[in-house]
Amino acid sequence: MNVLLYILFGFLIAACGSIVPSFLNMTVVKFSLRTGSKSALFLIAGFATVLFFQANIGAYLSNVLMQNSEHITLIQKIGTGILLVLSFNFFRLHFGTKKEPGREEIDKSKAYLHGIGMSLLNTFAIPFYFTTISILIGMELFTYSVINGVIFSIGSTLGSFILYSGYAFLAGRLEKKISSLAGNMNLVLGCLTGVVGIGNFIYLL
Repeated sequence: MNVLLYILFGFLIAACGSIVPSFLNMTVVKFSLRTGSKSALFLIAGFATVLFFQANIGAYLSNVLMQNSEHITLIQKIGTGILLVLSFNFFRLHFGTKKEPGREEIDKSKAYLHGIGMSLLNTFAIPFYFTTISILIGMELFTYSVINGVIFSIGSTLGSFILYSGYAFLAGRLEKKISSLAGNMNLVLGCLTGVVGIGNFIYLL
């Protein structure tokens, strides 16, 4: 029963994270429009491969936090620093050069590797999984072990793959809407991470 539950948790959490407009979604849409949805699946497979390991890392770090409560303050300081760096990065993306993401040509045969490379640049993934899994552990809905971490990661991989595939198959309908949302989303994420980061910093002082 726990296996299905952990897969479901991983699926839902990854789906929520993947549905937010980002440079990954935009890349899927642009690639799908240029080469077709089937070719875009190789790009998405690259995304999902990295997300599998990012979810595992997030689960492991969450378990470390819960088992070593004496280090919570140190982890809070590190987390605050990460949030502030992420906030700065989101503001930089919003106010920086206005280039549409994903315009460069991508060879079909290299789509999978390109997906891996782009997903590695997604610095928000590990903090996202770390936070959500910590909440699950705190609510006693998730018990960490290597096996459970892998099961959760399988669910998260399926969730991200299916959501990104939806973007690929609906690319023609979503292109303009996602372009508009993605630009503002960096500003929104920058504000949210900045407020939480500053709040944590004040609390630690």
